[in-house]
Amino acid sequence: MPDSLAELSSIIRHRRSIKPVDMDPQRQVDGTLLSKLLENANWAPTHGMTEPWRFNIYQGPAKYDLSNAMQRIYRATTPAAEFREDKLMKMSQNPHLAPVVLVIWMARGGGAKIPELEEIEAVACAVQNLHLSAAAAGMAGYWSTPPLVYTKEFAEWLEIRPEDRCLGLFYLGWPRTDIPIAQGKRQYISDKLRWFGSPVNLIPERTIP
Repeated sequence: MPDSLAELSSIIRHRRSIKPVDMDPQRQVDGTLLSKLLENANWAPTHGMTEPWRFNIYQGPAKYDLSNAMQRIYRATTPAAEFREDKLMKMSQNPHLAPVVLVIWMARGGGAKIPELEEIEAVACAVQNLHLSAAAAGMAGYWSTPPLVYTKEFAEWLEIRPEDRCLGLFYLGWPRTDIPIAQGKRQYISDKLRWFGSPVNLIPERTIP
């Protein structure tokens, strides 16, 4: 296996979703490093070169605006039977636990030629680029999708167009040194394949080598 593929494979398999509560709130993210991560996100595949990924970046005092908006919209859009005070508290705290919070959204483009689903898929690829780049730098990342991010009220707060879509929040920072990082595992890839033609022999892998 070429060294570059082995290195990439290791990054992919060691990537973890690390929640804001497990990030170090005191360790900031250097602007140059953040720019590199976002530039890698910008190189995602995109049908028709529409490049629909967008990131609103919240740092410092601006995170209070995000936190307050999330609390207000959660209160306004959650049915009484589903309202949970612990979720509200978590929403108010999470933006302050991560040094950087990115609101991920899709700017609809390409007209009827390109289905909306393909634009969403392109944004997901950009987020994967971002997350893998963060993992390569030893950072912590977490893509969060509380239901409120899909509401009309949150879209209006973001000031995005009706045809655009918010696709969640990405918390970015550094893992705390006092927490263990869980080892990942996956089921056999062979259980997820349907072969047409001549199959190849696969070496089963369940855990990171």
